Amino acid sequence: MAGDLWTPVISMVGVAVGGALTYLTQRTTQRAADRAEEQRRATARAEERRAEQIRTVLEFIRCALEAEGVAHARPPQWEVGDDWYVTARPAMDGLRIAEKSIELLCAPGLHSPATAYARALNQAVWQERDEGSLAEHLEPFKAEFLAVARRSLT
Repeated sequence: MAGDLWTPVISMVGVAVGGALTYLTQRTTQRAADRAEEQRRATARAEERRAEQIRTVLEFIRCALEAEGVAHARPPQWEVGDDWYVTARPAMDGLRIAEKSIELLCAPGLHSPATAYARALNQAVWQERDEGSLAEHLEPFKAEFLAVARRSLT
């Protein structure tokens, strides 16, 4: 009778070991799939974030160029409400919003050059011009912003 008992016991042990190995294999496979999915999501989030930062930088550049055009068109004498002012005010408001977007969405090191460039543009639009061309005054600020933007987006 002892021999008759060993066969079902060994069979049950085999089933239990097989079941445990199947469970461990499935669990390991599921964990690997979960890690791969999380990695895919992280990569997708990083790509979306980078695309958002690129759009933000491009919007700032667009607003900066618009403000630069307004600065070039600035008449020697102007008053609040005249045609130039009606163009200049929204351009400068857009630049200010774009600069704050840089602060919120881009790398921390990009905010300072963006602010410096926006302030130089603000001064060029609203203040009397000093000696020298507008382009010469703005170029160092623009070049610094573009260099830092390029580094932050790579």
